[in-house]
Amino acid sequence: MPTEPKIDKAPDGGRTGRLNAETIFRWTATAAGATIVAAIALIALFLLIRAVPSIRADEVNFFTSTEFSTGDANNLRFGIRDLFMVTVLSSVFALIVAVPIGVGIALFLTHYAPSRLGKPFTMLIDLLAAVPSIVFGLWGFLVLAPQISPVQEFLNRNLGWFFLFSDGNVSIAGGGTIFTAGVVLAVMILPIITSVSREVFALTPRAHIEAAQALGATKWEVVRMTVLPYGRSGVIAGSMLGLGRALGETIAVLVVLRTASNAGTWSLFDGGYTFASKIASAASEFSSPLPTGAYIAAGFVLFALTFIVNALARLASGGKVNG
Repeated sequence: MPTEPKIDKAPDGGRTGRLNAETIFRWTATAAGATIVAAIALIALFLLIRAVPSIRADEVNFFTSTEFSTGDANNLRFGIRDLFMVTVLSSVFALIVAVPIGVGIALFLTHYAPSRLGKPFTMLIDLLAAVPSIVFGLWGFLVLAPQISPVQEFLNRNLGWFFLFSDGNVSIAGGGTIFTAGVVLAVMILPIITSVSREVFALTPRAHIEAAQALGATKWEVVRMTVLPYGRSGVIAGSMLGLGRALGETIAVLVVLRTASNAGTWSLFDGGYTFASKIASAASEFSSPLPTGAYIAAGFVLFALTFIVNALARLASGGKVNG
């Protein structure tokens, strides 16, 4: 009787090894992601623990007061109203200036510029991001501020009836205002917005572009119907990255903005401090727990503000970024 050949079963050691490797990789990746979340949570917890005692000892309203006096630990009087105003006004104004220019540059580089011009121009824009903040600050203070003063005086003279262009708490002469700081910040965040927008616009599906061209669309109509809708979420993401940079910028704003003795009026011609520049300007005073906690409390508000801005950006972009 013929016998069936004996077939040895393949050992399952290879499969077991693959499963073990898969498990290790999954847990490693999960741990890496959890590390970021844990670090952010610990930073927030640290700021909150150090800020609460100072806020309890504060003699004025933390959210509405324009005072920020921490010289006497037994009589703390600090509020974030003016810090919030200057930070928001300078950052939002920078965003309003930078986004149209950045999107325009990105569209030019991806759909209009010849390759022999686009590549060096792209490199030049990217190199702008490597310029140190102090250089931007010195340029804004010594070069831009005197040149932009006539523009501010014109806006104040003709649009002073609108609160953003009304008289501020510092002199327009010399240009050390929120308006000047906003222009400097706009130049600083321009490479971020341009880079992200350019990458997203370049990834627009070729089939979408060719379909629009087949319908007889002009160059602008192709951009308007295919490129801009596809890259909308990317533009929002790049804009929020730039806004985060503007909110936290320290040295350039500290150099450009003029200090003010009076409360701000929500005018672009006000002076003062942002959250970051105020903390940096008082770093030498961090010797006593309660006064130091006052600045940590301001830092915690800035920390929370950046989270709120990014959450709103995610909602505006539909929770995803094309590309």
